[in-house]
Amino acid sequence: MQFPKLALCAALALVSLVPAPSKATDKKVIVTDVTGRQVEVKSPVNKVILGEGRQVYFVAALDSEDPFKRVVGWRDDFEKADLDGYRDYLAKYPQIAKLPKFGGSKEGTFDIEQAVALAPDVMIMNVEAKTATDDAKLTEKLAKVGIPVVFVDFRDKPFENTEPSMRLIGKLFDKEARAEEFIAFRKEQIQRVTERLAKANPAKPLVMMERAAGYTDDCCMSFGNENFGKMVEIAGGINLAGKIIPGTFGVVNPEQIIAANPDHVIATGSNWELYVPGGAWVGVGSGADAAMARNKLEALMKRPAYTGVKAVQRKQVHAIWHQFYNSPYQFIAIQQMAKWLHPELFADLDPDQTMRTLYERFLPVAYKPGYWVSLADKD
Repeated sequence: MQFPKLALCAALALVSLVPAPSKATDKKVIVTDVTGRQVEVKSPVNKVILGEGRQVYFVAALDSEDPFKRVVGWRDDFEKADLDGYRDYLAKYPQIAKLPKFGGSKEGTFDIEQAVALAPDVMIMNVEAKTATDDAKLTEKLAKVGIPVVFVDFRDKPFENTEPSMRLIGKLFDKEARAEEFIAFRKEQIQRVTERLAKANPAKPLVMMERAAGYTDDCCMSFGNENFGKMVEIAGGINLAGKIIPGTFGVVNPEQIIAANPDHVIATGSNWELYVPGGAWVGVGSGADAAMARNKLEALMKRPAYTGVKAVQRKQVHAIWHQFYNSPYQFIAIQQMAKWLHPELFADLDPDQTMRTLYERFLPVAYKPGYWVSLADKD
C-alpha cells in the first residue's frame, strides 16, 4: 500500500492537534508482543483500534462490563464472519453499529488518516496480517504518527500464543488478574481432556477436518498440524491432513480423503450469509437452527470426496463453529471433539455446560446453544 508524502504530512498535522495527556497520567510501559517486538505504549490504554472485529472475543473476556468502552474503531469482519455473534453484541451494545470501520491491511484498504483522526493509544493486529503490514510498512507509518501496534495470535499457533496474547492484552487494559483467571480456566478445561486421555490411552480414530465446508464449491480445505488440526490431536484423534499439509492451512484432494477412509469427519461452519448468501455452509453458532445445520451437513457429505467413506456410512459426521479457530475459546472445541471421538470415555463431559460457564463467568452477552451438531445426534 502506498502512503504519499502529502498524506503523511497531513496525518502528522492531525496528531499535533490531539491533546496530549497530562504528565500525571502519561505513564508508558514497554510490552513484548507475540512476534517478539518490544513496543512502548501508554498504560492503561483508553482508546484502541481492533485490527480485526472478531478480536472482540478476547476483549469481551477481559472488559466484560463493557467490551467496547475502549474501542474507537475496528475492522469490518465481525458481522460478515460471525453474523449470529455480531447480532448478540449489537442487541446489547447498539452503539457498535456506528463504530468507525477499517479495511484490512492484506487488502491494502486500511485508512491511516482515519486511524490518526481517532487518536488511539494502540492498535491490536493479528499476527497473520504481519506480512502484509511489513510489506506496506504500515507499522512504521503508524509509529510515525504516534500509533503503536502490537500483534496477538489466536489462529496461526494458538496453543503457543493464546496465553501470551491474553497476558499482553491484560497488561494493556490493566486487567492482568482477569487475564490470569481466564488462562487458568482455559487450562483447567483442556486438562479435563488431556489427563483422562493420558490415563486411558485409547486407540486414536482418523479425523478429516474440513475447513469452512460449503463456503465454496471447492473440496476440501483443511488444517495441517496447527489450529483445528492440533485440536484433533489434543482431543485424542489423528489429523488426516497432518502429513499432507505442511503449514497451518491447506487443501486435501478428494482422492486422498477416499483413500484414507477417515473414522470421523468434522466440518467447520458459521453464519456466512453476508459473505456467501444462501451458501451450502453449515451455519452453526450462537442460537443456530440445529435441524437446518444437520440438513446442510448431510448434503455436503454427498460430494464425491466422501463417496464410500466409513465416517459417512456410520454417521460419524459433525460440524463445529468455525470461529473457535480464531479465538481464545478453543478449549470448548477440544472438549466437544473429544466427546465425539471417545464417547464412552467422555460420557460425563458436558461441553455445552463448559461453554455456558464461559459465558456466565467471562462474557457480557447471554449464551445461546448451537455451536455444534452431529449427524449422529438424535432428533
